[in-house]
Amino acid sequence: MKSRSLVVSAVNFSEGGPLTVLIDSLETAVATLKPDWQITALVHDEKLVADINVKAIAFPESKIGWLKRIKLEWIKFHDLFDRKPIDLWLSLHDITPRVIARRQAVYCHNPSPFYKSRLSETFYDPKFFIFNKLYMFVYRSFAKRNYAIIVQSDWMREEFRKAIGHENIIVARPTLHKKSPSEVIFSPRQHYLRCPTPQTPIRFLYPALPRVFKNIEVICEAVKKLSPDARNLVDIRLTFDGTENRWAAALARRYRNEPGISLIGRQNRTQMTGEYQACDVVLFPSRLETWGLPITEAKEFDKPLLLADRPYAHETVGEYDNLEFIGVNDVGAWADAIERIVRGTWRPSASQAFDPLQPYAADWPALWRLLTEGL
Repeated sequence: MKSRSLVVSAVNFSEGGPLTVLIDSLETAVATLKPDWQITALVHDEKLVADINVKAIAFPESKIGWLKRIKLEWIKFHDLFDRKPIDLWLSLHDITPRVIARRQAVYCHNPSPFYKSRLSETFYDPKFFIFNKLYMFVYRSFAKRNYAIIVQSDWMREEFRKAIGHENIIVARPTLHKKSPSEVIFSPRQHYLRCPTPQTPIRFLYPALPRVFKNIEVICEAVKKLSPDARNLVDIRLTFDGTENRWAAALARRYRNEPGISLIGRQNRTQMTGEYQACDVVLFPSRLETWGLPITEAKEFDKPLLLADRPYAHETVGEYDNLEFIGVNDVGAWADAIERIVRGTWRPSASQAFDPLQPYAADWPALWRLLTEGL
């Protein structure tokens, strides 16, 4: 039987959600593809995939800087594999490498080119501003080499079609790891939430890193608009403490001492599970996401949701009957929804399931079938 070769390149993934994507992709490739497939993973550190039955090649210099990274993707990978026949090359992080392969695919998960950045945000997050202006060049470079471009949501597919014009864009939603029964503690579903008191205020949670597009300030400004007695009945919990970056420090200076706002710092997985369990309502006002993972996590805990009225939020939440969509920058509307929750007059709405068009992969095995079909 003739062997076939797969290369999965993810030299910039080393922690958190991106590392989970890498591990999921490799584990399902080993389980899904036939034994004649030889799988090679290009990684930052071989230890990251030591428990998976694949060949690993480490590139520790990948995180030194963007120029080093571009050199890897567009020069070194080509030189390293120019004499080795590759049947399928999947790049998991946005850049299409300049390599020789029967079939290439790239997984694009950075939505920054589709964000209308404000000039005032440049000072607080210059890296994101640069990404916002230059990342489309990265996406377009060698894009036509790809048999398929993979994105996480249908709204991203439409943006890519307009920007790049590629014919084969696959929507592959993130693989979600279901919580164990011990992690999820359900409260009995009520027509409305419990009555708050100054000792036990309604607890709102916004799980987000302090990035300029996360729109944290709209929640903080909404709290300032609440009536004085309502402010004593809310606890808005934000997962940063002001030490993370320049934007976090600015937010902390402006809002740390505001009644009703708690800066709880970055949470690990166990702590985050506790926050989901303990909160009454989950907020998600972000202006930009490929996929709003905290929305999906909040649904697992059956929590009421106040969501930005954005395409990503509608697609992520799907069918759910315990939510309200709010204009993303409408401070008054966010304040009104919070006030209605405190007063006991908030009534949830329902949303409809969102089914993306084909080509669509519901999980990694389905994606591998799409990518290897005919090879």
